[in-house]
Amino acid sequence: MIPDLLKDAEEKMKKAVEATQQEFAQIRTGRANPGLVEHIKVDVYGSTLPINQLAAVTVPEPRQLLITPYDKNVIAAIEKTLMKSDLGMTPNSDGISIRLNIPQLNEQRRKDLTKQVNQKAEHGRVSIRTVRQEVQKKLQQAKKSSEISEDDERRAMDSLQKLVDRYIVQVDDITKVKDAELLEV
Repeated sequence: MIPDLLKDAEEKMKKAVEATQQEFAQIRTGRANPGLVEHIKVDVYGSTLPINQLAAVTVPEPRQLLITPYDKNVIAAIEKTLMKSDLGMTPNSDGISIRLNIPQLNEQRRKDLTKQVNQKAEHGRVSIRTVRQEVQKKLQQAKKSSEISEDDERRAMDSLQKLVDRYIVQVDDITKVKDAELLEV
């Protein structure tokens, strides 16, 4: 029972770290990153599809994204969606592909983005702590119903805390990397 609880907790904590990384990928730095447009959905063919299913997104230069649609007929729809998006960038189309030039970030924008990164990191940490609380409740219930001993509960709590510490350090590490990217001029 205890190993299953800890294994389940570890899986949930991994997912929390991965979700935090995905959130970070959507935050624009001074550098081009295909993750900037992955969340954008385009209305084509009577449905809404993610941009990465309609086009190849590459980085030809450090400050430029190149979006090359697999079907040239969707280029106008992609361009229109990019114009309406929250990216704050104007797409340039040549009829074959779309280029997004990523402007240099000013100091105030860097500070705002750093705040966003730290908020998303804290959300990731809270998710990890929530998993800990859920497992702690289950362990306490198991002890009350005499399924496990007090010593087993204490050992499981210690193991659980080590997991929490390890995954919070991972969130902190990816936060430092993202902050460094943002503050890089």
